[in-house]
Amino acid sequence: MALPPGRAPHAEAQPPPQGTPRAALFAAGCLTLARLADAVPGSGPLFLASYEAAPGGEPLAPALRQAAFVYDNALAGIALIACGQAQRARRIGDAMLQAGAQDRFYHDARLRNAYRAGPVPAGPVPLPGWWNEPSRRWFEDAYQTGTATGNVAWAALLLLALHQATRDPRYLDGAAALMGWIEQHTFDAAAPAGYAGGFFGEEPRPLRQGWKSTEHNVDAYAAFHWLAQASGAPRWIPAAARARGFVAAMWNAGDGRFLIGTGEDGRTLNAGPSALDASLWPLVAMPDDAGPWQRSLDWVARRHGVQGGFGFKADPDGMWTEGTAQAALVLLGAQRLPPTDPLWRLLQAQRAPSGLLYATPQARISTGLRIGPTSTSDDFFYFHLPHLGATAWAVLAAAGWNPFRPGGCLGATCPAPPPGRAAATQQE
Repeated sequence: MALPPGRAPHAEAQPPPQGTPRAALFAAGCLTLARLADAVPGSGPLFLASYEAAPGGEPLAPALRQAAFVYDNALAGIALIACGQAQRARRIGDAMLQAGAQDRFYHDARLRNAYRAGPVPAGPVPLPGWWNEPSRRWFEDAYQTGTATGNVAWAALLLLALHQATRDPRYLDGAAALMGWIEQHTFDAAAPAGYAGGFFGEEPRPLRQGWKSTEHNVDAYAAFHWLAQASGAPRWIPAAARARGFVAAMWNAGDGRFLIGTGEDGRTLNAGPSALDASLWPLVAMPDDAGPWQRSLDWVARRHGVQGGFGFKADPDGMWTEGTAQAALVLLGAQRLPPTDPLWRLLQAQRAPSGLLYATPQARISTGLRIGPTSTSDDFFYFHLPHLGATAWAVLAAAGWNPFRPGGCLGATCPAPPPGRAAATQQE
């Protein structure tokens, strides 16, 4: 897949031109997200289910039936803000605030990787799980009960976007609490210094994950940087610099791409696999560095292109809808994607009858990665299921809305968010 040359990126979000496939994708996605939020009556906190069963297909696997992944919900909330629906997004943000403040075991502001979909009751926020009748036991998924650094940072990005949209100081305080948890619990000074993966499994002794991810450090940088601007608190500036330094260290000039991170020791570079998001996100989260990094787009086109879109891993076995939407947004910011580009129609073609986009048009695609430290093989897959995260990314791409920057700014120079009240944790 050849990409046209780019020009200097714009300095603001880029709304879709009316009457284009991009505009149709945006409008349909916004309607779908609004309908899902409104399906839970009232105005209280809620989490949206990450997956639906495919029409005419098998029921969802037990681990997915009630699962509302934090990452997917953060994306959905930010997409709702891009749709001009901040009040609906607040319901997801309020669920994040409650989950961080009221956990069944932890009292340190962390978030789990997933919660139970639906309205959030008072008290500790329930986790997804399933009852196994033959063994008469309740099961919970070890990944879902754990805490990944990148997911916490994405929740903070949603809260920061809500703070900018509503000026409600609770969201700024909540973002500070989440990023304070990352700063305190996941930073590893061993070279290349950066933020490690988080924790896998349930309390009381989850497994610490020592690998460092380019993707997670991009997320952390974006949230730390935005938080420093919005709060005026200097403590977040060195934290952002540490994450940025790790991402810069992952740039492989020889290949013209980003490595995905390190091995479990936090030191050994993981130079084998290639992940689409690690190759794309630095270009929009750190656009002032994106000059030499623009070569990553050539790597993506050469090694991740498939079926008119893009796959998760290099030499992919199928199209990844979410990643194709990410690529559309990055290409839009680089002025390499015209309004009538076939990518917009390709994304729209993934729409299920419910309005959600399928995670992939294939029955299953592989990522080349493992879900967790207890996996004995590369068992992280995406399936042909309607997916909240893919839908939200398509909305963000069609809106020209950069989730890593205040106001959805896609350019190298963005206006700083208006300062908010500094959180109590920032003043200590």
